[in-house]
Amino acid sequence: MNTYAVVTGASQGLGKYIAIELAKRKYNLLLLARSGDKLEALKAEWTKSYGIEVLVYSIDLSTEEAIPALNYYCTAQNLSIGILINNAGYGLWGDFEMLGLQDQRNMINLNVNALTALTYMLLPFLKKNKSAYILQIASTAAYQAVPTLAVYAATKAYVLSFSRSLYHELKPLGIQVSCLCPGPMDTGFTDRAGMQALAHLSKQYNMDPEVVARQAVKNMLAGQLEIVPGFLNKLQKFGDWLLPKKLVERVAARLYKIR
Repeated sequence: MNTYAVVTGASQGLGKYIAIELAKRKYNLLLLARSGDKLEALKAEWTKSYGIEVLVYSIDLSTEEAIPALNYYCTAQNLSIGILINNAGYGLWGDFEMLGLQDQRNMINLNVNALTALTYMLLPFLKKNKSAYILQIASTAAYQAVPTLAVYAATKAYVLSFSRSLYHELKPLGIQVSCLCPGPMDTGFTDRAGMQALAHLSKQYNMDPEVVARQAVKNMLAGQLEIVPGFLNKLQKFGDWLLPKKLVERVAARLYKIR
């Protein structure tokens, strides 16, 4: 039976590049995203380029019916799943009271609720393999509070804490859990988050998502728990640990403030 890697948010950005890294290693793929047309195009390209099997499933993971529908699909297909890449998520920039409440609730639903539910749903599939992997996508924002990214940073702190707990719970079962905490990347995140005013700043620190994806997959397969790509991001993590929280948050507030 062929074993698949499930990749959410696979139609673009980091999810797409992680899927490519897995395809290069001859992992079959189940690609999940809202854009069915983009997924079908990737399926045709990657099946030919990498000689793997690619399944696509168009789905909005933020809806209540998404996880039960996906569970039914995986069960009906009798899929063997060896890897889960929980990449789907987004951020919103602005003062908490100025952003729409429903928009922020939708972000929590995708970044936290959908990630948690999908992990829970796929665990029985992953446990059937002698060894399996889960890669959750957080952010360097997970290490401190970030004014004007308050809810986004809080969701990523959840992802990191959740991953660290699962690492210990699931390791005896042969399931390696990793959490990727990247900094700024050239993936269009700032546009979707409404951070165009800070585009000049992010460009100075952006990492290539292909490089991040390569490091993420390599370190995930090596069983590394926390993956922080890039020297500056590692330095930031160390500073967040070393310096007083109040000072770190004051610096973040000045860096991301609304101009």
